[in-house]
Amino acid sequence: MILVQTEDFDLTTEVAKLRANNAAIGAVVVFVGLVRDFNEDSQVQAMELEHYPGMTEQSLQDIAQQAQTRWSLEDVLIIHRVGVLQPLDQIVLVVAASANRGPAFAACEFMMDYLKTLAPFWKKENTPNGAHWVDARESDASAASKWRVSELAHLGDEPR
Repeated sequence: MILVQTEDFDLTTEVAKLRANNAAIGAVVVFVGLVRDFNEDSQVQAMELEHYPGMTEQSLQDIAQQAQTRWSLEDVLIIHRVGVLQPLDQIVLVVAASANRGPAFAACEFMMDYLKTLAPFWKKENTPNGAHWVDARESDASAASKWRVSELAHLGDEPR
C-alpha cells in the first residue's frame, strides 16, 4: 500500500494491518524517518514537504514494485507525509514483510534508498536565518547506487 498524506501515522496500527491474517509473514522490518531539529549548520524550526500529486504516488508504487520483484515479499507499505512538519514529527514509514528477515531487511533499505533519490518530494527547511530548499545529498545518491551495482552483478554484468 502507498499513501501520501498530511496526517500522522501510528506505527503499531499500520504494522498490525499489514500483518493481519497473513501467517506466511515471519519478519517485518520497519523504517521511520523523523524531522531533525538540526541540519548541517542550521537549527531546523520546521520542514515543509511538497509533492506532485499523482506523480508521487506512482513513483512510490514503482519503488515498492521493484522491491517486490527483487525479493520474495509478502507485503510492503510506504506512507510519506507532506505539509508543514515540526522537529520530531514522523515523515515517512517504510515497511517490508516477508517469510524471513533477509529479504525484509534488504527490501526496506532498498525502498528507503530509492525513495530518498527518486521520489518527487521537495523539502524546505525553516531556520532562524530564513527558509531554504534542501538539495539532494551525495550520500543518498551513493546509497541508491549500490542497488544498481548489485543488480548488474546479479545479471552477470560488471559495473562500468
